[in-house]
Amino acid sequence: MEQEVRKDFDKEAAQWDASPFRTMLASQVAAAMIREIQLSAEMKVLDFGCGTGLLTLNLQPLVQSITGADSSHGMLGALKDKIKTQGLSNVQAEFVDFEKGEHVAGGYNLIVSSMVVHHVPDTLALFKEWHRLLLPNGQVSFADLDTEDGAFHGDNTGVFHLGFDRQNLILLLQAAGFHTIRDTTATIISKEVEGQGMREFSIFLITAQK
Repeated sequence: MEQEVRKDFDKEAAQWDASPFRTMLASQVAAAMIREIQLSAEMKVLDFGCGTGLLTLNLQPLVQSITGADSSHGMLGALKDKIKTQGLSNVQAEFVDFEKGEHVAGGYNLIVSSMVVHHVPDTLALFKEWHRLLLPNGQVSFADLDTEDGAFHGDNTGVFHLGFDRQNLILLLQAAGFHTIRDTTATIISKEVEGQGMREFSIFLITAQK
């Protein structure tokens, strides 16, 4: 699935958290990650494509530090407001536009990401970037849609993949240098689809080690 136009997440930032669907999905993905990964107070974590920090703040109490990186100034502005309001000393927000060749600084024990990979055209390049950013024996854990028919978003502007076949992703992770790769279903989530009523969509969680 190819789309030339990128989605303007800045326009959506102010109302992003108003969706109970999004907040519920973030909490369910966080719960799956907590089940699959042994989080610790020594971990430096990167939330790649953090948006307003819904996943970031679910994991924040369990780790040493977490950096939310995103290519939307609007989304990061919302996260910065939360950091300030809640007085969070172990959370940072960092602007990075990976598709324009920009890179996050620093090394991490864990990289997490939720519902981001389908917005990135070159999946293998992204996995190689994650591998580069991880410290030795670091892990990546990311959630996204199993293969679907395009109904999840409705407007597929900026959507480069209509979900994923898990086995294909595992092969790409191996090609990027990862090992000990495992997948699980993070959640099955119901969503209203125009003209179709409520539909169920499967969200996977894949975890891999450097």
